[in-house]
Amino acid sequence: MTDLVLALDVGGTKVAGALVERGGAVRRAVRAGTPLGDAEETFAAVASVVDEVLAGEPVAAVGIACAGPVDATAGTVSPINVPGWRAFPLRDRVGALVPGVPVELAGDGTCMALGEHWLGAGRGSRFMVGLVVSTGVGGGLVLGGRPFGGRTGNAGHVGHVVVEPDGEPCTCGGRGCAETVAGGPRMVAWARQRGWQAPEGADAALLAAAAQAGEDLPRAAFERAGRAVGMAIAATAAVVDLDLAVVGGGVAQAGELLFDPLRRTVAEHCGLSYLDGLRVEPARLGGRAGLVGAAALVLGGPLGISERRRPA
Repeated sequence: MTDLVLALDVGGTKVAGALVERGGAVRRAVRAGTPLGDAEETFAAVASVVDEVLAGEPVAAVGIACAGPVDATAGTVSPINVPGWRAFPLRDRVGALVPGVPVELAGDGTCMALGEHWLGAGRGSRFMVGLVVSTGVGGGLVLGGRPFGGRTGNAGHVGHVVVEPDGEPCTCGGRGCAETVAGGPRMVAWARQRGWQAPEGADAALLAAAAQAGEDLPRAAFERAGRAVGMAIAATAAVVDLDLAVVGGGVAQAGELLFDPLRRTVAEHCGLSYLDGLRVEPARLGGRAGLVGAAALVLGGPLGISERRRPA
């Protein structure tokens, strides 16, 4: 019997897959772009990655991280950034590609948090939130040492904590979410609207470089983003009594430009005595976190949730 599991991480820009060993080591990783055509075109990219990763090798189970919203009970996904998938039966479709083994599905934020909790910056924590600050702001929770998805599997979407009640419209349909302030494209747009002169196609990395060079508007954009993420963390911590927040993603690669205002804001807003020990740490696993967390879903033991369901 093999100890290898197939891990998949599916989002609006990439489909990643890997064989993962029981100890968490990633083997034979494959990455492809996500075609945003109809449902079958998008799934064809997933099937191609599965075929290339497996290369005929058997696996004991499959774990899937996917952009949300997800319905972990029904096994369906409706990612905001994959318009062709609405209530798409991803778990069952992947299961048909790898018959006879357990298949688990969770949101990509949950899997990022679970991966960091297992092998990254979250080791030793029992109550943590993991955040990905990138194009948007995603998140997931590990509570009591286990992934927590809530009623439908979507708990932990801290990017949609409101930080500016009269702020910009968000893709979720609300206004003033942390994502509208701290998502990379939103940061660039905010700086441009106030006069930042940047070349066509400027992104958060270029914004960070300009901030590190001392430009005022880019620095202000990071200050504002750090405060927004800090407020979202503080609100989440107060509700679920956290001991740790792990922050990763492309925008977080700017380091103290983001983390300095973020930590200051957490300190300002966490006045309750039970939050005295709350720590904020940078993520350590980078792009591997989602795959490692997807594998942990099906590895069982104290981390995974694979005992919940077995194939018929």
